[in-house]
Amino acid sequence: MGPPLKIFKNQKYQELKQECIKDGRLFCDPTFLPENDSLFFNRLLPGKVVWKRPQDISDDPHLIVGNISNHQLIQGRLGNKSMIPAFSCLAVQESHWTKTIPNHKEQEWDLQKPEKYAGIFRFRFWHFGEWTEVVIDDLLPTINGDLVFSFSTSMNEFWNALMEKAYAKLLGCYEALDGLTITDIIMDFTGTLAEIVDMQKGRYTDLVEEKYKLFGELYKTFTKGGLICCSIESPSQEEQEVETDWGLLKGHTYTMTDIRKLRLGERLVEVFSAEKLYMVRLRNPLGRQEWSGPWSEISEEWQQLTVTDRKNLGLVMSDDGEFWMSLEDFCQNFQKLNVCRNVNNPVFGRKELESVVGCWTVDDDPLMNRSGGCYNNRDTFLQNPQYIFTVPEDGHKVIMSLQQKDLRTYRRMGRPDNYIIGFELFKVEMNRRFRLHHLYIQERAGTSTYIDTRTVFLSKYLKKGNYVLVPTMFQHGRTSEFLLRIFSEVPVQLRELTLDMPKMSCWNLARGYPKVVTQITVHSAEGLEKKYANEPVNPYLIIKCGKEEVRSPVQKNTVHAIFDTQAIFYRRTTDIPIIIQVWNSRKFCDQFLGQVTLDADPSDCRDLKSLYLRHKGGPTAKVKQGHISFKVISSDDLTEL
Repeated sequence: MGPPLKIFKNQKYQELKQECIKDGRLFCDPTFLPENDSLFFNRLLPGKVVWKRPQDISDDPHLIVGNISNHQLIQGRLGNKSMIPAFSCLAVQESHWTKTIPNHKEQEWDLQKPEKYAGIFRFRFWHFGEWTEVVIDDLLPTINGDLVFSFSTSMNEFWNALMEKAYAKLLGCYEALDGLTITDIIMDFTGTLAEIVDMQKGRYTDLVEEKYKLFGELYKTFTKGGLICCSIESPSQEEQEVETDWGLLKGHTYTMTDIRKLRLGERLVEVFSAEKLYMVRLRNPLGRQEWSGPWSEISEEWQQLTVTDRKNLGLVMSDDGEFWMSLEDFCQNFQKLNVCRNVNNPVFGRKELESVVGCWTVDDDPLMNRSGGCYNNRDTFLQNPQYIFTVPEDGHKVIMSLQQKDLRTYRRMGRPDNYIIGFELFKVEMNRRFRLHHLYIQERAGTSTYIDTRTVFLSKYLKKGNYVLVPTMFQHGRTSEFLLRIFSEVPVQLRELTLDMPKMSCWNLARGYPKVVTQITVHSAEGLEKKYANEPVNPYLIIKCGKEEVRSPVQKNTVHAIFDTQAIFYRRTTDIPIIIQVWNSRKFCDQFLGQVTLDADPSDCRDLKSLYLRHKGGPTAKVKQGHISFKVISSDDLTEL
């Protein structure tokens, strides 16, 4: 069972509908009246706005006519141009649009029973981590009899116009839709997690391996219910909607409606000189201006296929405005991809998405202040909230998304729509449990863009280990809520770091409270012993302090291993040594390769050191083959590290 549904403004659809039917009246929403405040366009409108119900616009109104995905949608004279491709994208996956438009058949006009129609509709949006149901009346703004905002080419179909009204109500007014990106809108419609892919930076036309990796990710996303759209960048306003040599429009967003990896039969292998075809099907929401290159409707490639071939391969197009392209042409012609992953459900019991709502706060007590500004504010940066997660295996893609609380409802008060936000990512010790206090000891593993959009993200392939993510506003000393989401195909166990140091407890009083904090960074182990000439050495580290230990990942088949493994220990006394052991991972019984023993006193040098490995038995034990390079930082200030 999913999380409970939030009812916007406490308006319960069924109760309101039954009241209207009982009273024999059509619903008029008192919280979103048909007047200029609901529009809030502070520029002059091109004509007088008249609010009309669908039955005043069409003789045969319907919420949805036939198949929701088969109709072209028009932007209208006002509104956000990203709304139409977002609507078109939503319509591709039934699992999404039926959630956003719940019980759509029950909401339809029943021409046989007009007395059952109450002029009330409901839609659901994913709003700052919660599914929220919004109730509206069916009064729509028109000028000279035409709908002002989006409408369908099927003039008796109103799902998108009504849904746009509900979305405007959620955000405060119709003008609040202005400036939203297509990823913002799709996320609000579906709860998906968005990632923007720069096709040129990815070098998908130059690097064959990267191109097929991209195809694999897109295929997996689409088949799991994700939504994908793409566009060609327009260098200037004058070039918006200008046609390319191959019939595509610049600055225009296309929706992906299918993606296929096709294995060709013997006859077709000879025709196309390939065993497989990698194909994508795109749709122009406007229903015109299709691709005119290879695999376009009139291209010679189609002439090589019989009707049976097309059916067997699944190369079908359902309506006008839809076309196929090869992966090669797709990568060459489009510059930006919006990939929205379906993250609503666990896969086989594994939790792919971790999310948490947090807050930047200001407090007179510096230790409680949680609004430190961006990375440039070195003195205050680490006062921000900090979140740690664990990547259990190498080579997995992790998508991190930071969304700020939407401020559009405050637009009338002159407040900015968005603050400038971003986040930093640090690779930290394998056993980190407390907040970071200084930056010089951590590896900076990534940074998002800093921009005044509602959502920023970072997508990276991360190595096994622990990572601390620090969400920030660009300026320090401001307050706001945020939603942090992390997606990975392996569970990452996101949690907030709230404590600065170990808490005082009865256990501490009995055994002694820690007096020293020590961080160990083992860079490498080199010249390791090889017991048998033909046996591979697969080294790993065990770093021990008392009963606590940290184990590094295994390095495969090398006697010169690079680890860059970190551990941190809170010690009652420096009499408790730190031991770094090197082991060889073997099938039946691991082999001890040597160790070093350290006092790690706060007065010790903090530079990179190199020591020979020794047998077990302390710092004076017999020397073994090989040495390790490491750095030790100890301090009697428990908040230094």
